[in-house]
Amino acid sequence: MTLDIVSLAERPDLAPLLDEGFDGAWPRFMLWDPMAPLYYGVAHELYPEFVFAAVDSGDPERVVARAYAVPLRWTEPELPDGGWDRAIQRATLTRLTGGVPNLVSALEICIRPDQRGRGLSALMLAAMREAAAKLGYDTLVAPVRPNGKPDRPDVPMAEYAAQVRADGLPVDPWLRVHVRAGGRIERVATRSMMVSGTLADWRSWTGLPFDTSGPVHVPGALVPVHCDVAHDHAVYVEPNVWVRHRL
Repeated sequence: MTLDIVSLAERPDLAPLLDEGFDGAWPRFMLWDPMAPLYYGVAHELYPEFVFAAVDSGDPERVVARAYAVPLRWTEPELPDGGWDRAIQRATLTRLTGGVPNLVSALEICIRPDQRGRGLSALMLAAMREAAAKLGYDTLVAPVRPNGKPDRPDVPMAEYAAQVRADGLPVDPWLRVHVRAGGRIERVATRSMMVSGTLADWRSWTGLPFDTSGPVHVPGALVPVHCDVAHDHAVYVEPNVWVRHRL
């Protein structure tokens, strides 16, 4: 496979293909994060140079991987406890107030389920780094969602992110890709994404009964979902790991 990785600024015709073949790429409950529409609803029109598609040159009508990022202004010395949601919020405020962005935050790198295991995530990250640098930015940050964490939902994220192999690289595969690319793990974003809903919502999203108060282990979740039967409510607060790339 020979890949062409381009932005929507270069290939706006690829926009309709960015959802084809990606069904099931993310757990269904994640699609209900309330902050997402502030970005995805306008990304193709307002941030086309930060939306990327990987196309097989032998099959140019099929996108095999996609990536999304957003420019924002962040001058505080530390990256925030909020992560994914906070990046979208700050980018929106930066745009609406006429602020000048000084860094880029990655938001998503997604590989078609039938194309995983081929090293495409590293290629998409490299393309994102290169594009941000060409646009004049010296920093790319990422609220990384460690892809091995769903197997260990009860382990605190700080403990999980600190685990390394004998070669000093992170145990988690996705964190390892970022570190190999030159990223530096900075801190945990303790409330990177929050999804709440009624128990009926969670039953429809997960197929689980949600009939007992307390923590619920949901496939694909990084930490347990907190269920409150008496109040007909469950909430998921996802931690991510901030990684900073100097470009």
